[in-house]
Amino acid sequence: MTQSEVRTRIKTALGSLPDRYAPPSRPSAAQPAMQDAFRQTQFLLSGDLELFEKMMNLQLQIVTANSRLRTPEAAALFSFWSRAFSHEADACTMMTLGSYSAVSPLVRAACDCVAAQRSLLADGFKEYENWLENAVTQDREHAAMAIDLGRLRAGSALAEDERLGSVYRLVGDLSMPHLGATALQVAPDSNLQKMTVAFGETLFHLGWAELISGWLLLLADIQLTIVISSGVFAVDHSILAVYQSYSREANSILASRRRCYVEEVDGRYLFHNYRRTASGSPKKILL
Repeated sequence: MTQSEVRTRIKTALGSLPDRYAPPSRPSAAQPAMQDAFRQTQFLLSGDLELFEKMMNLQLQIVTANSRLRTPEAAALFSFWSRAFSHEADACTMMTLGSYSAVSPLVRAACDCVAAQRSLLADGFKEYENWLENAVTQDREHAAMAIDLGRLRAGSALAEDERLGSVYRLVGDLSMPHLGATALQVAPDSNLQKMTVAFGETLFHLGWAELISGWLLLLADIQLTIVISSGVFAVDHSILAVYQSYSREANSILASRRRCYVEEVDGRYLFHNYRRTASGSPKKILL
């Protein structure tokens, strides 16, 4: 703390939360392609979307039940949990609108926030508590409230969870301006003879929709696992039983080899069952 800063005692509390998570609604004023993407996503991935909605609302049940907690540990988890929740909700909206290339940065950020919670739990919240001691000060020079940036690195948490790490590596590469990743996302119907860029396209693509809905189910499952096992929040037996049921259902969906999925092969990504429509021939793409 510099001479121009005055430390204040900071308390933690949860101020507000939504009553429920509502799935994306039909975009009545959108372009026809976007409306069709919404319709086909709702029809072909109704099971995924319904389960994701249930898992998001189960998270809100746990938050509501623990909303009066005032501990630094609860504040730390609530903070990163809130960010992950919002990123996943926004990613679901973008998926239903056929805006697939907008999803990877959101999923990557959600992975970071989920991993941050694991990292904080692993070190007993020491890093958060040290940050909280000087988190908010008054900067006299600029007449401003100063918030310490508090850089947090959660790489080890990503490395320790293969499910989370594999999604993070893929969406990280898809989020970057790599040439091949860009071509795959903006020219999804290319072949050996021609690469056709679809500028700002929002046409439905079953392969991308299945991949993204799978990422969202996985993140929701991992998030629930973290908060339920953290020891920070009270979770009654009825919620635990519902979570276990949802987790089994999510893992059953993700285990299907009839949907689009990706495996890492020699440092590259092999996409299976990549196709635009349900009636289209599934193919493999090596990125």
